[in-house]
Formats: sequence, structure tokens, C-alpha cells
Amino acid sequence: MNKTLGKVVSIISNLVLVRIEGDVFQNEICFIFLGEEKLMAEVIKIIGDIAYVQVFESTRGLKPGSKVEFEGHMLEVELGPGLLSKNFDGLQNDLDKMEGVFLKRGLYTPALENDKKWAFTPLAKKGDKVIAGDWLGNVKENWLDHKIMVPFKFEGEYTVESVAAAGEYTINDVVATLKDKEGEIHNVTMVQKWPVKLAVKAYKNKPRPYRLLETGVRVIDTMNPILEGGTGFIPGPFGTGKTVLQHSLAKYADADIIIMAACGERANEVVEIFAEFPHLEDPRTGRSLYERTTIIANTSNMPVAAREASVYTAMTIGEYYRAMGLKVFLLADSTSRWAQALREMSNRLEELPGQDAFPMDLSAIIAGFYARAGIVYLNNGQTGSVTFIGTVSPAGGNLKEPVTESTKKAARCFYALSQNRADSKRYPAIDTIDSYSKYLEYPEFIEYAKEKLDENWVEIVSEARNILIRGKETEEQINILGDDSVPIDYHVTLWKSELLDFVILQQDAFDKIDASTSLERQEYMLKKIVSITRSNFKFDNFEEVGIYFKRLINVFRQLNYTVFKSEDFNNTEREADAILEERIIK
Repeated sequence: MNKTLGKVVSIISNLVLVRIEGDVFQNEICFIFLGEEKLMAEVIKIIGDIAYVQVFESTRGLKPGSKVEFEGHMLEVELGPGLLSKNFDGLQNDLDKMEGVFLKRGLYTPALENDKKWAFTPLAKKGDKVIAGDWLGNVKENWLDHKIMVPFKFEGEYTVESVAAAGEYTINDVVATLKDKEGEIHNVTMVQKWPVKLAVKAYKNKPRPYRLLETGVRVIDTMNPILEGGTGFIPGPFGTGKTVLQHSLAKYADADIIIMAACGERANEVVEIFAEFPHLEDPRTGRSLYERTTIIANTSNMPVAAREASVYTAMTIGEYYRAMGLKVFLLADSTSRWAQALREMSNRLEELPGQDAFPMDLSAIIAGFYARAGIVYLNNGQTGSVTFIGTVSPAGGNLKEPVTESTKKAARCFYALSQNRADSKRYPAIDTIDSYSKYLEYPEFIEYAKEKLDENWVEIVSEARNILIRGKETEEQINILGDDSVPIDYHVTLWKSELLDFVILQQDAFDKIDASTSLERQEYMLKKIVSITRSNFKFDNFEEVGIYFKRLINVFRQLNYTVFKSEDFNNTEREADAILEERIIK
């Protein structure tokens, strides 16, 4: 195939204008020749014979007249066995294969191991009718089943002509041959490519999320649940515990695959992920958590164009594993940096700016990306899912800025991190009153909760939220009027909300037991605490209220550090019940 050529006519930082000598299309990949180096770029706008391309590398030293070669395809990722336990950049270069402290410009490394052999087991047989996404075979990637599928690019129905016998093969060996309706034979290997900007749609149906994704974090699972295949985001100022919360979610969430996308983060934060993840123990298997994790790293000193590529690369890899019937959990930190990259390129293109100079279509771009998450029914009737949580780092903690507002419209869950809670060491610092989960309104989830938890689960959660709201309102009144200028009932209301806060909302991510709470335990503890808040207590003055509830909170906090239903748990619970008997009015 003859490639379209072009020449550089203008350079504006990472935006390069190229005069083309043939046909090109939107989002096509090209390489700009700079001496011995080839710089990868993507077409983002075409006007006449001028193509505007964003370069994924530094353009230092680039001059007008440089040769440009268009590749005839969009930005693609390689999909196949060997994606797990890897550290990639936004262009899917294997960072472990690169040398030196800084990435060398124009150096691209293969994402997968071409010479490694994988133990292949056939699943399809000759004569089977298959379509894109159907499973042809299986290989073991670490301890997970990695399905070899009909490539997503294949259209229509195919007949299996042959499938390789069980044995060891490299990713480039032919493991199956398929015949299309015209009788043409197509070879299938273990590896395929897919454009990152296009959603993978190799599934039968994509329903609304309906079943809970257990994370082990009480303030999420109990108060603002995220569902399998759902979307959420975590905005908050610096120092409010986003990183620890992400690590906790990655470690304890009920997911098969974890994908971490570090999008434009500071280098020291990315290094922290690289350093810690290989040593984290997977509580489900006792093995390394890294064995089922892929990290896409893009730091703030890399070119802005590569930030956008990193989130799309991560999502495409997630969709690939979803097509295998696996539960994928994708965490992106931080989508604010991605939005800043969009703003920078939009400004260079001299487009009409929106609020705070972000692109006018920022909401549509964010919504389109979040829409790629979801739970799907595959062609064989099994389910797979991509659950996505992105963090947002609004300047100065301003939750009214455009990125947060646009993300609010797209994501179903909103977990607002509070500086005040972080300063008072109430972790996780999610402000339950400001946060929400729209999934609590889904009829599908309400039915699921009735079946799996309690007939009135959503009502109990709503009651708990109201307790917190009343407690906050009462605290404000006490602060204005003074402790002794309000009725004792005000103090009781405040301390009931404090009991709920300390026992249910706060959690110790560094304790072996309290770090993750089972759904059975969450249900039991919420019902117990809510039943206490429904009770009436007898006090003679407001000083007694604080002293009494502090004793009660301390015992319940100890309860959180004991194994559920163990002898220690039962003894501590009896101690709490004895304290309740002292003041409760029957």
C-alpha cells in the first residue's frame, strides 16, 4: 500500500501543520522524520491540503520542510497475552524495556513478548459459526484464563476451518483459520490490534448496571454504592487521601483485572505506584496483586498529547478483558490533566473557548469516554464488565470548575473528598452528605438489594444519610448558640451522627481486618447503628451526652478491628450492649 506523504509547514509546540500530498483521515497516525528519529503524531484536524497533527513527542529541533509519512490507520494498541504485570506509557511502549531516567524521543518498544510461548487450549472446533469477539481458545496469563478471540475488526459471520491443537505457541503463530461468506480464508493469531478512540462493541447487549461491585470500603458500598460496570469519580484537593483510597479500591474491589492509568500525574506519584504495586498482596489469592494489574503511566513532564492517549489506551485494554467475561476495574488519576491537555490543544487550534478556556465540547468528550464503561452480555451469554472511577484534581478544591461539572453529568457516582475531614483525620475523607450514587434510584439495583441484602435496604441507607444531615445542621446551631444554650436533644442528635460517622464511615486502610469489610458485616453493622440512633436516651445535662457517646464509639471502633462473628467480636458487642443499657429508654 502506498503511504501518503507530506511536509511540515508550521510548528506550534506540539501542534504541527503538514501539507499533504494525498488522502488522509481524522485521527490517522503519521511519523515525522527528524534526522534519525521518527516522531509519532495524530491527525486532529484537516483543512484543504493542510493536516493539523498533534505530536506525542517533544518537537524541539523540528523544522519546516521535514518529511511526514502517514500510516493509513488510527492510534492502535496491541491486544494479546502478556498485557498483565506490565508498565506502559500512553502509546503502549513497554517502559521496562527502556533505559535511562528519561524516555528517549522517537524510541518505541513492542508491547508484547513476540518470542514467549503460551500454553494454548482450543475452545472452538471445525465447523463452528463465529463472529467478532467469540472465543477460539484459552491461554493461562499468570493464573487467569486469557481468551483468544475472533478479532474485533472481523465483520459478519465466519466458519472455523481449523483450530490449533493444544500446545505451546507464540503470539504470532496461527492458532485458527476462519472462512468468510465469500470463501476467503483468514488466519488468526493470539494478537490483534484495535484503535483506542473506538469503543469495542463485540457483545450482544449492554444493559444498565444492576449488581453491586463490592469494594470493601464502607462509605462507598453502604452509603454510595458503585455497581459492576458503573462509573464514578473522586474530586478533591491535594492531601485528602486520593492515592490511599485508590490503592484500597484496587486491592480489595471484587474485580478480576485492575488497570491503573496515571494521566499527567507528577512523576513522584507515578513512581509510588511502580514501587508499591509489585509488593501489594492480593487478598483474594495471596499472590502479588501485580499479577492481575496493568499500569499505564503518563507523567506531567511528558508531551500533553500523550496524556489523552493514555486514558484511551487504558480503556481499550479494559474492554479487551471485558470481552473475555472478566470484571475489569479501571482507575484513572487524574482526568483533570487529560482535560488540561485538551484545553492546550484546543487553544493552539484557535478554537472558540468555553468556560475557563476548556473546549466547548468538553462535556461531550468526557461523556463519550465514560460511556465506554459498562456491563455487557457476550455472544455466549456470559457477562463481562468495565467499572471506571476517575479522580479529578480541581484547582484549589473548587468543585464548580468545568471538569468537575462536566464529569458530574457523565458519572453516576460522585465521591467528594473533604479537606475538613482530611484535616481532622477522618479517613476515607469522602463527605457522604455532598457525595451521591444515582444507582440507589435504579429499580434494577433496588430489586438486587432486596434479594441480596434487606427488603428495606435503600430506605435504611436513606435514613442513615438523614441522620448525618441532621447532625451537621445541629452542630452548626450548637457552634452559633453555644453548648448550654440548646436543648440536650440537640447534643444527642449530634452524637448519634458522630456514632454513625466513626463506626460506619471511617475506616483504617492500614489495618488487616478493618481495611476491607464484607457486605454481610456492613449490613449487620449499619442496621445495628441505625437501630441505636432510633432509640431515646436519658441525660441530665449536655456534658453527660459527650462522655457517654465517646465511650460507646470507642467500643464500636474496637469492634471494627475484630474478626466478624468471632469470640472477640461477640464479647466486644456485648460490652457495647451493656453501655447502651445504661442510658437507653425502653
